[in-house]
Amino acid sequence: MSDKIYIKNMVCPRCIQSVEEILDRLQIETVEVQLGQVLLMRKLNSNELSQLKKELEQVGFELLDDHASKLINQIKSIIIDEIHYVEEPSPKNLSSLLSDRLHYDYSYLSRLFSSVEGRTIENYVIAQKIEKVKEFLFYNEMTLEEIAFQMHYSSAAHLSTQFKKATGMSPSQFKKQNLKNRKSLDAL
Repeated sequence: MSDKIYIKNMVCPRCIQSVEEILDRLQIETVEVQLGQVLLMRKLNSNELSQLKKELEQVGFELLDDHASKLINQIKSIIIDEIHYVEEPSPKNLSSLLSDRLHYDYSYLSRLFSSVEGRTIENYVIAQKIEKVKEFLFYNEMTLEEIAFQMHYSSAAHLSTQFKKATGMSPSQFKKQNLKNRKSLDAL
């Protein structure tokens, strides 16, 4: 009988690799490892769970065990994946995407997220998008118009306004200062 576990702070492909290495070292068989969750071949006993929890915590991850934390972690993982890693983002709007993938009404997900995180899903999405924009600006491979298009902003002006509101500086000021003050995705 397979089992699913949820892991907080898995935000990138290297995180997946790190968790896979821990699971291999502990000889825990998996079906699939994704951002924020692992589908196991079988249910773990309490000793295995305890050892896994300890190993994960040593590298900055956290095994989640309550329903609300699991759900919020899944929301964050879907958003991070959509903004930072998916080549072709879903054509669905975010509320529909979250509802479809998590099988909950979006209003419930939104209320839960806000009550636990102290901010809205929309604010979380904006923070993730701004970090992705910083990455694009840092590598200086696209114009602001191209970045705006890539990040699904209505215009470069809209992107600039949101960037300045979030960071206190315009995208051009950010580029000129060649700042490396990007945040890790799990810190957003």
